[in-house]
Amino acid sequence: MQYPSFASRIARRSHRWAALSAVMLAGSANAAVAADSVNLVRELAGRVGPILGSSQACTSIPSRRVQIILVKFQQAIREASTNPNELNELARDFERNLAEGRAAVNGGRADCRLVERQLTELERSVNAPPAAVSATVAPSAAAAAPSPMRSAAASGSVRGVTDQEIRFGMVIPYTGSAKENGQSYKRGIEVAFARVNAAGGVHGRMLKLIAADDGFEPTRTPDAMKLLWEREQVFGFVGNLGTPTAAVAVPFALERRVLFFAPFTGGSVVRHDPPDRYVFNYRPSFVEEADAAVRYLLKMRKIRPNQIAVFGQNDDLGEQGFAGVARAYRAAGLNDKAIVRLLYARNSIDMDEAVNQLKAQKVPIKAIVMVGTTRPAAKFIEKTRDLYPGMIYTNMSIVGATALAQELMLLGPRFTENVIVTQAVPAVSGYSSTVLEFKTALAQVAPGEVPDYISLEGYIAANLLIDALKRCGPQLDTERLVEALENTRNLDMGLGTPLNLSRGDHQALHKVWGTQLDRSGVYQPIDLE
Repeated sequence: MQYPSFASRIARRSHRWAALSAVMLAGSANAAVAADSVNLVRELAGRVGPILGSSQACTSIPSRRVQIILVKFQQAIREASTNPNELNELARDFERNLAEGRAAVNGGRADCRLVERQLTELERSVNAPPAAVSATVAPSAAAAAPSPMRSAAASGSVRGVTDQEIRFGMVIPYTGSAKENGQSYKRGIEVAFARVNAAGGVHGRMLKLIAADDGFEPTRTPDAMKLLWEREQVFGFVGNLGTPTAAVAVPFALERRVLFFAPFTGGSVVRHDPPDRYVFNYRPSFVEEADAAVRYLLKMRKIRPNQIAVFGQNDDLGEQGFAGVARAYRAAGLNDKAIVRLLYARNSIDMDEAVNQLKAQKVPIKAIVMVGTTRPAAKFIEKTRDLYPGMIYTNMSIVGATALAQELMLLGPRFTENVIVTQAVPAVSGYSSTVLEFKTALAQVAPGEVPDYISLEGYIAANLLIDALKRCGPQLDTERLVEALENTRNLDMGLGTPLNLSRGDHQALHKVWGTQLDRSGVYQPIDLE
């Protein structure tokens, strides 16, 4: 693509586009229900997407400016149609346009000064008062009624809840080393929401998920949380991703006494004793996964304790993963003081320091417990496989098993050997009732998408929430939902183990499954003990 064509595409402006942008991105009910709303949103995606994508790639443009418009447009997509297939197609089109914009900047085909001007013009159109655009769109647009959420807030009813919908927020990375995991987890939750919505919702209310991007950086998490809470008026948070980001997000939720449900982390920050009233987990903890991995290596693979190292981020995620391994050593009566630690920086794939630390060990390391996200884990395996052909790599489920397999298969089959992932869900390749149900629902909502472990986890976690929402009855508020969650007893979701929550235990699952990659890049179930 030549720069002039790209520039001309995103620079084209007309009164019609400015008007439509203002109406759609400001949440006008008229635009949302218009007969041609799908075509309208598709047209806007082709114009708005490249601007937002190129703005994301320009370091001189604050991410908050982009995020505000991004959230508005994502909401416009969700309101454009009730057909899940159409919504999925619109979302994919928008993602492609965002990627095109980022590629234009990264490839030197777009000037960030021009991008800044285009973003400013877009912001003006988004913030234009309805009266300024009413003549172009429709006379009634200027006098459109307040959105349902504003009406609810004004009447003193429950934030994020109307007679028609319940709005949940989710903070995940759209960029950074964990972006694939965030998208997979979001997809699983959306599939569960779409499935219940197709059946009439929960007590007649549709479930909506609104995501905001923090790039897997804790410094950006507060703005994303605030955006969802204040601008989007969400009822609660579901599916936030990350341990270091949770350290920031959890206090935000607790200060407001708002639900913080099923974050994608095994960290202790969401597992206090006694548990925080508004924080609930689906998945096992890092300690439980690390314990399962260490016991497997010691008992099943007969690795000596001094031949096991821990690879992880140099932040809270890495610290808590290491703490889990150390606790497993102590539980086995072993000395945890001499465990070798191999570190890397968050959102980096520079593995030189970690590899040099491994080379420096006098006692040869034969197994590594890995606490990291997809790309760093894949890069470390790539850098060390030929140096240590028999090395065993055990990864925690947060690595993103499917994405890791894809990365390693690109390198070649030998890179998949002795790669193990502990999981928070049963085998995606299996035929359990839950897995089959998920695959059917995924095919209906997102045709062509491949089921993976993280999206399956999102689906199961969302159904745990849906079960509690149903038991709450039509009079929903946060306190009632907390009480319903704390009374989850022996919930059978086809996992082979029941899910339970109580006042003293806010973690529904304590089981860990084992999987190992074969040379074709497919995970096979293994016994961990």
